[in-house]
Amino acid sequence: MTMPEKPEALLLMDRETYEAKFDAKRRARLESLVSLGDPDWTSNLDSDDVKERLAHVDVLVTSWGASTITARHLALMPKLRGLFHCAGTIRPLVSEGFWERGIVVSNAAEANAVPVAEYTLAAIIMAGKKAPFLANDVRASWNDGQYIRRYGELSNLGRTIGVVGLSRIGRRVATLVQQLDDVRVLIADPYAELSDVAALGAELKGLDEMLPDLDVLSLHAPALPSTRHMIGARQLALLPDHATVINTARGSLIDTKALEAECKSGRLNAILDVTDPEPLPADSVLYNLQNVMLTPHVAGSLGSELYRMTDSALDDLERFVSGQPLLAEVTSESFKVSA
Repeated sequence: MTMPEKPEALLLMDRETYEAKFDAKRRARLESLVSLGDPDWTSNLDSDDVKERLAHVDVLVTSWGASTITARHLALMPKLRGLFHCAGTIRPLVSEGFWERGIVVSNAAEANAVPVAEYTLAAIIMAGKKAPFLANDVRASWNDGQYIRRYGELSNLGRTIGVVGLSRIGRRVATLVQQLDDVRVLIADPYAELSDVAALGAELKGLDEMLPDLDVLSLHAPALPSTRHMIGARQLALLPDHATVINTARGSLIDTKALEAECKSGRLNAILDVTDPEPLPADSVLYNLQNVMLTPHVAGSLGSELYRMTDSALDDLERFVSGQPLLAEVTSESFKVSA
């Protein structure tokens, strides 16, 4: 249904996020779609300066640094009809009340999938050459051929890549990695359709079934009770010697203690952008192992990449205002199995 006038909107995010995601161009586009009150943004729905505004809010535009929207908050926003999240997961924000009231929800997870998939592709290629691990002591690498061979074969030809989770990012990784020669892509996901996997040029396998064949294991599953420590000691033991575990999804997918043991032994390598806990304790052995590369959760959107997420949210907001179906809608069913 096309709205007869601009809906009133409130931005829910912290100041740093607001300033990073809404430059003059995107601010102007936002103002062309909605009416912004005073204040136009907040990080806390309980703050005194926005309480009077809530009764008139039709639309929330949210991102990082936003407070949780509880049932009490929803009751204070009887006109709320849409939430447009210019970030990835909406799990910290929404509750069952959104679906019960039929509030439209959109997120920019697809936009955020782009840099994560790019990072993962780079990690897979670097893992093939064992470059991050050799770089940790490049002088020894140059001077001792045996040192290079301790990590196994250095090659990106004929590799077998295992993708756990046919998520937005998992799909992109499965596609991107096929630019490597003679690559075999195996996918483990209990919800994946065989036809969808085949269309990606990959093979659908059970997790335990595929692990012994892998050169690289790349994780792209959501953080759910059912996926916690899905990669534990038993699964890691199934991987062949010198395989590399890459995690750009959620740290809780891996049993950290089990991974520490395998990496400390030198049998497995790891490239981790996320960990459990995050950050790791100061005494974690993973900080000092040469066959481990750690980055501080940087695979997702940063810098100019943030604008891609803002544009995604504004695209769906424009469709909402003009009465068109959304492109990035989150439903109660998709929410159950999403990151």
